[in-house]
Amino acid sequence: MQEIKVLSTYRLSLKSKILESAMSAFLERGIKSVKMDDIAKGLNISKRTLYEIYDNKEILLYECLKKAKTKSELDMMEMMSEKNNVMDIILHIYKVRIEQFQKVCPQFYADLEKYPMVLAFLNEQRERDRVSQRKFIQRGITEGYFRKDIDLDIILSMFEAIGEYVRGHHLYEKFPIESIFTNMLFVSLRGICTQKGIDVIEHFLKNE
Repeated sequence: MQEIKVLSTYRLSLKSKILESAMSAFLERGIKSVKMDDIAKGLNISKRTLYEIYDNKEILLYECLKKAKTKSELDMMEMMSEKNNVMDIILHIYKVRIEQFQKVCPQFYADLEKYPMVLAFLNEQRERDRVSQRKFIQRGITEGYFRKDIDLDIILSMFEAIGEYVRGHHLYEKFPIESIFTNMLFVSLRGICTQKGIDVIEHFLKNE
């Protein structure tokens, strides 16, 4: 019984290490260029052991993204409880995302489109995120940072359309992803902000 428990603990630990190593490699080099053999060698395990845990690279990538999404949601919940208002949250996320984007190979985003299971998962997450985004914008209106006269359905649809355009036209292959994100965020944000919100943005950009 003890042997089974130890084996189970080892397998769980190995799964975590595989996800961490694989995600790091995918982000740094792109998904297509990373082979399952590369991941196994990097962890000093056999390819057979790797395939016993993850049947193929798409399943491995899917699990990597699920883990990343869960961590992102936990980080967001913690941040929401720590920060004073929506502008503090947005600007903190901006700094974190810029640091992350600078470490990601643009090919990573293009390669995502080649995996149907992953695309379905990402689309499902975007649908789920709309609920929290609506609540977040409503909170910003209540706090006086966002305009009261905006139509939430239209605004959310417009934000989604911008994201789809970036992905559909592979803008990340033409421009640095951090520049795309910066322009998307601040142009869109200014449009829904009250003067109170704009003042916060101006102060932030002036001191960056």
